[in-house]
Amino acid sequence: MAGPETACPHAGSPAHATAQEPLLRLMADAVPAWMASYETNGAGMLVCRFANASYAQYNGQDTASIVGLTARQVVGEDAWPVIAPQVARCLQGEKVNYQREHTLPGGGQRTIEVNLLPHLDSAGLQQGAFVLINDITEHWQAENALRLSEERMRKFSEVTSEAILFHRDGAIVDGNDALQRLLGYPLADLLGQHTWRFVAPRYRGLVADHVHRNIEYAYEAAMLHRDGYEVPVEVIARTLPQQAGKYRVAVLHDLRAHKAAQLRESHLALHDALTQLPNRRHLLEWLHTTVAAAQQARTLVPVQLAVLLLDLDHFKAVNDSLGHAAGDAVLCTVAGRLRENVPAHDMVARLGGDQFAVVVTAPEGRQGVETLADGLLAAVSQRMTLGETVLSLSPSIGISLYPHDGHDAAALLRYADAALYQAKDRGRGNRQFFEPDMAVEALEELLQEHLLREAIAEGSFVLHYQPQVRLSDGALVGLEALVRWQHPERGLVGPDAFIGMAESRGLIAPIGRWVLQETCRQIKAWQDAGLTVVPVAVNLSALEFRQRDMVTEIADVLQRNGVAPQWLEIELTESTLMHPSATAHETLQALKALGVGLSIDDFGTGYSSLSYLKRYPVDKLKIDRSFVTDAPGDTEDVAIVTAIVQMARSLGLKTVAEGAETPLQMAWLRGLGCTLAQGYCIARPLDAAQVHDWLAPAGAAAAEAQVSQVPQVPQVPQVAPGLGGN
Repeated sequence: MAGPETACPHAGSPAHATAQEPLLRLMADAVPAWMASYETNGAGMLVCRFANASYAQYNGQDTASIVGLTARQVVGEDAWPVIAPQVARCLQGEKVNYQREHTLPGGGQRTIEVNLLPHLDSAGLQQGAFVLINDITEHWQAENALRLSEERMRKFSEVTSEAILFHRDGAIVDGNDALQRLLGYPLADLLGQHTWRFVAPRYRGLVADHVHRNIEYAYEAAMLHRDGYEVPVEVIARTLPQQAGKYRVAVLHDLRAHKAAQLRESHLALHDALTQLPNRRHLLEWLHTTVAAAQQARTLVPVQLAVLLLDLDHFKAVNDSLGHAAGDAVLCTVAGRLRENVPAHDMVARLGGDQFAVVVTAPEGRQGVETLADGLLAAVSQRMTLGETVLSLSPSIGISLYPHDGHDAAALLRYADAALYQAKDRGRGNRQFFEPDMAVEALEELLQEHLLREAIAEGSFVLHYQPQVRLSDGALVGLEALVRWQHPERGLVGPDAFIGMAESRGLIAPIGRWVLQETCRQIKAWQDAGLTVVPVAVNLSALEFRQRDMVTEIADVLQRNGVAPQWLEIELTESTLMHPSATAHETLQALKALGVGLSIDDFGTGYSSLSYLKRYPVDKLKIDRSFVTDAPGDTEDVAIVTAIVQMARSLGLKTVAEGAETPLQMAWLRGLGCTLAQGYCIARPLDAAQVHDWLAPAGAAAAEAQVSQVPQVPQVPQVAPGLGGN
């Protein structure tokens, strides 16, 4: 702004003013700010004596017309009450600075910064005032936007569970409460500290590289907690260009729960859910690695490795007489006894059913293996008490030796299995080492495979159907189709006897096609008989789901048999959905569009992200019988079933409880709000003729009456908080 001598064109002699005015005008008009000079008149009012073009236009004047107008006339009556106090302060000798909203003559709104400077003469007397105005609209808007953005960021950072860290050139300048919880420090202790102090040393190079290159995609690292342990995190960082220096914001997602879930998933994939022992997959992987290590060692020790397969004699009688809960208790007891009597560095696994495996590394020769096997026989044969029942079960053990009997994991298991069969043939409750002539037993497997192939070719199967009833009123609302093999030697055998062989031999697809075709044919037959049918569920293995065009196949079978899609339901195991894919999603969506029902079988026995329940269009969750058989006496099972029922209800899904064997369980399930149930308490699997009677009006009424007689909900153990209760 010009000084007092130059701002007012009439200052000094007239001749001097006239000479200087063009230059002064040129300079003043070139200045981006709005400038004016006012003098006080005799009435004490400020009168404009000079204004540059910007100031004049800003106030709706030109440089000539504005001269001689009072300040009140220039700003207008509307603005004067706001400006007058500021003018008064300036006339009292005060330098005044303020901001205000200004309405342009054309109606627009601007934000301006006004400076009023007293104009004093050489004697220090007030002569008037200089005005300097800057249009700060854009600057104010930018600052306001930044302020609002920071406010929004602050509010977000306060409510989000993600830790948010702000740093400039590595120095922490801000963070939210979640960051303080993640690191264990109050914010005051974090401010000014370099981020490296809180990054785990092994990740500092990675973090530095991301910062240096302004990489903004997510990556994993680890932070150091105040207590010294590492916290795994997912990092997403952004550089904020409007800030001076390298100013970045980092969002840190705590991965501890995710890592724990991964460990649980890994554990469950390799361990038996009931006994927590390693499962068949884990055993095979471990045995393969162990054999490879033994081969590499090339030791001259005659016996380097022993594989023992153990099977409980007459275990089926326990399940049949005492129930599956008792059977599970026996299996857990046996697992514990095996683990106690096998060296900690060796392997104890459950292969399935009542079969266990023990692998002993570097045993003390054949005699050492004999001693161990005899010890296991004695330990497992000890009496066990289940409630008021005392049991004494003997095991049979088959043994193979490396390198004497075989040089790979598969052969050792196969030979141990052959020896196990020999042990059973010789009276059970004993141990047998593999002998070469036992390989003949392997021929039996080939024979069974041949018989199974013939059964497929000839259709030597039959379907049984287990009813599903609605717990609220006992009405029959569904059936599950269960395949049986009409074995030429063993009679009618269940799926457990041949489905595993079928899957391993690549025979599951034709069996699945037969089941699907026969189910639809039977539905149509019931309809033709004038019966009111209910949906029938067909189990679909993971292999079938992945390898076959199920949508086209199901649509064709339904059309050929004249069955509407709503009378067919497809059951998929939870493990089938553990590895989601675009194909799986498309298949399920297509099946749903076709109109068939979709349910998840054995729910709760596998581990996977529950996100598939939202992603996939399923209708029902079938609660695995392992969670029902001990309920309502087992608080953990009660908690699990309660949680499943509540979750399903919130997702709009029906629940089907498998293995309902007692009126007490039926009443308990009804009280939980479980939708459907199936089990021996309702009916064992029925043949088609028996189902015909159930579907008849009289049979349906009798079944409903039977279920309706179930007592009211009994007193069951309360679920502790954190075990599934609210």
